[in-house]
Amino acid sequence: MVEGCPPLRLLLIGSPGAGKGTQSGRIQNNFEVSTISSGDLLRKNIAQGTEIGKRAAKEMKNGAFVSDEVMVKLIDSELDKLGAEQGWLLDGFPRTMTQAETLDHTLDSLNQPLNLVIHLNVPEEVILQRIMDRWVHIPSGRVYNMTYNPPKRAGLDDVTGEALERRPDDNPETFKIRLQKHHELTEPLLDYYKNKNILVSLAGNTSDEIYPQIRELLQTRFKPEESPSEAEGQGQA
Repeated sequence: MVEGCPPLRLLLIGSPGAGKGTQSGRIQNNFEVSTISSGDLLRKNIAQGTEIGKRAAKEMKNGAFVSDEVMVKLIDSELDKLGAEQGWLLDGFPRTMTQAETLDHTLDSLNQPLNLVIHLNVPEEVILQRIMDRWVHIPSGRVYNMTYNPPKRAGLDDVTGEALERRPDDNPETFKIRLQKHHELTEPLLDYYKNKNILVSLAGNTSDEIYPQIRELLQTRFKPEESPSEAEGQGQA
């Protein structure tokens, strides 16, 4: 964190498959923040067979979002682990107004209010193709795409060599249900954060198009005297 600048407390909002995980990784690598990913937390709990994981898996299999109660418990426990001076970003939470209001209550009690919300605006047809080509290493959350980011060995994770899997909700039918619900839930959220004057919407077909916009925004607000030094990977989602 640059002296005189607040720690980054960021929320990423985007459709399923919009590239939130990719952008979260880049931001984490270059802006000294911790990432709290609701998807990673859920997959970890599902893989470990916890009570929360079993509940979440059943809901996701039916194309539904995980209940507010489950998500709030997961996120609150992660936020409690971070200090007031630690920058962080939330990926995939909140998804409902109830979650947003509960999050604000938690953050106010911690004196760590959100100071930026970025909306990733990616065309639906681009997202659908991305979803159909996606494979995941469930334990780590590493994501591969057969078109632009394939594993070095077909069907195997680059780091562990373990088998890759399709997420149970990565199919056209379930995706359409998720996308419809996402739009219904997200529009009020966008209005909510717009009224708080912390919302920025960035558009593009790929993460390589959108990330330079994110980098410039964060450089300006949170690292004003530094210039970008990271070498960007090409061909990302």
